[in-house]
Amino acid sequence: MMSMEREIEQYFVWTVQRLGGVTYKFRALNCKGVSDRIACLPGGATWFVELKAPNGRLSPLQRKFAEDMKRLIQNYACLWNKSEIDEWILGLTKTTP
Repeated sequence: MMSMEREIEQYFVWTVQRLGGVTYKFRALNCKGVSDRIACLPGGATWFVELKAPNGRLSPLQRKFAEDMKRLIQNYACLWNKSEIDEWILGLTKTTP
């Protein structure tokens, strides 16, 4: 049976593709805590996205990465379920000309 986090990740990839974007699975070998995915969207927006199952948790290094992205004014999202992915996408489409 597929894990809930993997199912959420597949849904995220499919949703971004429907917008015409692409996602990359990202693993920084020398830097733990980096987001699961980088989403490149039409129009030039790039997002660092952490995907978690509803019962998951952010590690201290993942929280630090999120804080760094906020401080650096980067696009960052932590999404916990399909509904949050849908809301995130809806927010993107409302701000896109």
